[in-house]
Amino acid sequence: MTPIRRQYLDVKKRFPHAIVFFRLGDFYETFDDDALLVSRELGITLTSKPMGKNLRVPLAGVPHHTLDNHVSKLLAGGHKVAICEQMEDPRKAKGIVARDVVRLVTPGTVSDGPLLPERGNNHLVALSEGPSRWGVAAIDVSTGEFSACELAPADLDAELARLAPAEVLVPADSGFARGSCTLTEMDRVSFETAFATETLCEQFAVATLDGFGLQGLPLAAAAAGALITYVRENHRGALGYIRPLRVFNLADHAILESTALRNLEILDQPSGRPSLVSTLDRTKTRMGGRTLRAWLTRPLLSAEEINERLDCVTALVDDAILRESLRDALASLPDIERISVRLVAGSARPRELAALRDALRRLPDVKGLVQSSENAVFARCAGDLLVHEELAAVLAAALADDPAVSIDQGDVIRAGFSIELDELRATAANARQLLAELETRAREGTGIRSLKLGYNRVFGYYLEVSAANAHLAPADWQRRQTLTGAERYITPELKELEDRILNARERTEALEVDLLRGLCATAAAHAPALVDTAVTLARLDVFACLALVAAERGYTRPLVDSSLQVEIRDGRHPVVEAALESTRFVANDLTLDSNALQIVVLTGPNMAGKSTYLRQAALIVVMAQAGCFVPAAYARIGLVDRISARVGAQDDLAAGQSTFMVEMVETAAMLNQATERSLLVFDEIGRGTSTYDGISIARSVVEYLHGLPSRRARCLPPTITS
Repeated sequence: MTPIRRQYLDVKKRFPHAIVFFRLGDFYETFDDDALLVSRELGITLTSKPMGKNLRVPLAGVPHHTLDNHVSKLLAGGHKVAICEQMEDPRKAKGIVARDVVRLVTPGTVSDGPLLPERGNNHLVALSEGPSRWGVAAIDVSTGEFSACELAPADLDAELARLAPAEVLVPADSGFARGSCTLTEMDRVSFETAFATETLCEQFAVATLDGFGLQGLPLAAAAAGALITYVRENHRGALGYIRPLRVFNLADHAILESTALRNLEILDQPSGRPSLVSTLDRTKTRMGGRTLRAWLTRPLLSAEEINERLDCVTALVDDAILRESLRDALASLPDIERISVRLVAGSARPRELAALRDALRRLPDVKGLVQSSENAVFARCAGDLLVHEELAAVLAAALADDPAVSIDQGDVIRAGFSIELDELRATAANARQLLAELETRAREGTGIRSLKLGYNRVFGYYLEVSAANAHLAPADWQRRQTLTGAERYITPELKELEDRILNARERTEALEVDLLRGLCATAAAHAPALVDTAVTLARLDVFACLALVAAERGYTRPLVDSSLQVEIRDGRHPVVEAALESTRFVANDLTLDSNALQIVVLTGPNMAGKSTYLRQAALIVVMAQAGCFVPAAYARIGLVDRISARVGAQDDLAAGQSTFMVEMVETAAMLNQATERSLLVFDEIGRGTSTYDGISIARSVVEYLHGLPSRRARCLPPTITS
């Protein structure tokens, strides 16, 4: 068995459940069963390699510069990948090159590449179960966002639907099985409160977690600590840019049930159908797109905060010049949030640094526009919007106008930034001229008119003299190669020039790498402030986006208060209206009041628009409490604490539940969790039963909601087809 084989097996033994990509030169190779899997999943030719006496193993490899794309495909297939890198320069290694796994890539720890949603988060979630509560913590490794909360078991599905995790961490043998995301079991010790608390204190270098608001929330602390443990074991480089933990209180936000998110089609649809977010998203930046999605999935429960957002949208609706100027200034801004993360991780590419440089040049314009508004929130945004003049000057001086994607593809550092680098580049640029001059001098000095200078990879540069003229070669010329009709020589001068030329590019690349690392380190020191800037820019982007949509589509500002009413005049379904090209949407009215008009029973023939009407009411409430203008002539929205929507037919055969059973379970959950501030939307429950049974179920739901004072939720109950 070869040393390489033993080294590989040692690595694979540590990561038996991951595909090991083993770095060999310019390739990442996989062996044995991993090679068979990679060949099948990626369509790569399967070969073999001798790795000992009478030992030949399957082999499948990919070029190092294509790794990200291949890993993304494997992650999409539910696999985990261990990246095993060369830990030293092969040219300087004594014996076998040291190798080790630098990262275990899982669906929840993706920080770059095509699998990462551009306008959405990629959440890694940990769950900690208690007797009557759940702890939920989430990290987006690509942005550094870190949050946690505790909630009732009935609210767990809603929170998971909102987070849409790529990977969920649970204690070993927990028996947890929900959703289609990757489920990863961890040692139960990682979820113990004492161990998790110690882990979090080490991460944030604090003596107590009280400053994060975790007092009395042991399950939230346990889930958050387990997340840090997992990241530490699998993506240690991410620990440096994880933001301070934010503890959410669900009482500050309206709960969108998982059924509501799905049935109301709030988020992007896998089928590509229009959704609420795709209808409203006119943001200019990826940061703004993520913020808009966060607002729509976590509506506010504070009328003051909602009206603060509405004030900002109003200011930009009323001032079209400011709105369009702000949108123009935000256009083409890069994803500063994710670039900041890669700066700290040391993985930022030259083009990303250049994009950051160009963005910093535009920040003074954005700040000036925001300062021109009299809006109080904009004034705070202007104060939070640092322009990073020092960093902008460094990047402008150091980076080429249009740097290459990577160091080995062209110049990255601007001429004049480094004298040593300029000299190396001059040597490489003058190589042909220097070689031509040497060839001319050699020809003239020997009188050999046919003498020529050449190069090959094996022998390097040489002077070639025909066999007939070999006797004219000076005695101090050193024979390098003998051919049938010629001799090839090397001279001290040529050898010296060869060393200069051949080393120039290598030294140039090495120096550029060092300079680029220095730039990354300089920029990384500004990362926390850059993230704050990104958050502010994202908010401004969303305000401008919502103002544009409101102005173009005739939306109005809703009146949001603490009443128990929902009153909508001339309301329209935002998604349906936007999809209509030549047909006018027929506006309609709605009045609900927990104390008076609590329930509306909707009747009408098939295709009359009953389901559209039901969804429209819920979507207008979501939009209003997210801080959006709404598609209506007038809207008064008494704060809604929970939105539930039972719409459409769906079964869960894997769990042994028919369409009827799923409907009844979801209906029971809606009834049990409702309060007088809730909004319940039912549509055609009782399918799969007889007419009388279906009507009986619908009637029972209405009577139950109407008869209990504590559950007098505003309700649009089962529709009846006349």
